[in-house]
Amino acid sequence: MHDAQSGLLPELQEGPEALKQSVPADVRRLEFTGVPVGRYALSVFHDENANQKLDTLVGIPKEGFGFSRNPVIRFGPPRFDKVSIELPSGFTRTSVRMQYLL
Repeated sequence: MHDAQSGLLPELQEGPEALKQSVPADVRRLEFTGVPVGRYALSVFHDENANQKLDTLVGIPKEGFGFSRNPVIRFGPPRFDKVSIELPSGFTRTSVRMQYLL
């Protein structure tokens, strides 16, 4: 579920297990189906100018972003172990709080 192109979790590489979904900004709920049991991280960003990347100013995001487990962001992106969630079989729900710094 990690959006590898966003650059929010740089230690993850885009691969066959990476999922990416673009939705309008007013959509408040996403559903991923057929995701195997495992540990995942969810990163989202508000691509305000539709350039398919998280814009920054001296390394500080200019657009909104969020991560699974809603970590406090200080300097740089959080590590995978701070944002990853275990996905058991069956229905799982998680919330991501959007953060806007600039």
